Amino acid sequence: MADLTDLTILIAGASSASGVAAAHALCRAGATVLAAGSSAQRLEQRLPFVHGRYEVDLANHAAVTELHALIDTERGPIDGLLHLVGGWRGGKGLAGQSDDDAEFLHTQVITTLRNTTRVFRDDLVASRCGRVAIVSATAVDSPTGSNANYTTAKAGAEAWMRSVAAELRTAQSGNKADPVPQRAAALTWVIKAFTDAETREAHPERNTAGFTDVTALGQAAVDLFTADASVINGARIHLPSL
Repeated sequence: MADLTDLTILIAGASSASGVAAAHALCRAGATVLAAGSSAQRLEQRLPFVHGRYEVDLANHAAVTELHALIDTERGPIDGLLHLVGGWRGGKGLAGQSDDDAEFLHTQVITTLRNTTRVFRDDLVASRCGRVAIVSATAVDSPTGSNANYTTAKAGAEAWMRSVAAELRTAQSGNKADPVPQRAAALTWVIKAFTDAETREAHPERNTAGFTDVTALGQAAVDLFTADASVINGARIHLPSL
């Protein structure tokens, strides 16, 4: 089993089922796991086992900057950032893609990602094993009019992550003045949708073929920190499905 005992990992959007699964897996591997989300109550209820919980508006750059300062004081710099902030809004065809839904998805999916990666960028570059990852959707590869707002936001997040990967490469192995071995990496995990055993048991009538169990994300989160940064930086990886 991987040993991540010297790593500090922040999960943004940690109170989701996927966030809880990732936190459990990383804690079992020995990492110091910090959870950030919009509700202190949900964080306390769902993640009592992590090493730190932070209620924060991740869409507010100043609030994320304050979070960074607090974590740096309490724990020191982080080594990993898992951005699991998401959301879903759909509609009937292009005409059903409302401005309110588009704004919600842009804020949840892109703004929170932009804020966290910009604020924690230096931590990830300085780490011996800096990692940042998001979850995107197979819908990006097969968009429809009914999911146009959603796929546009997810595609935008993927584009941002490619930029993050380029930044990390330029800071290390691609640095023209002083190249060093690549230590940091940014990647995108791709799924159709998440599911978990409790939900499947409660709703056996639902078709979850092609969905990804959240435990697979937990394993992927651990594997992220043992993989070669030069190989995975900029990668788009499909997680196992049912």
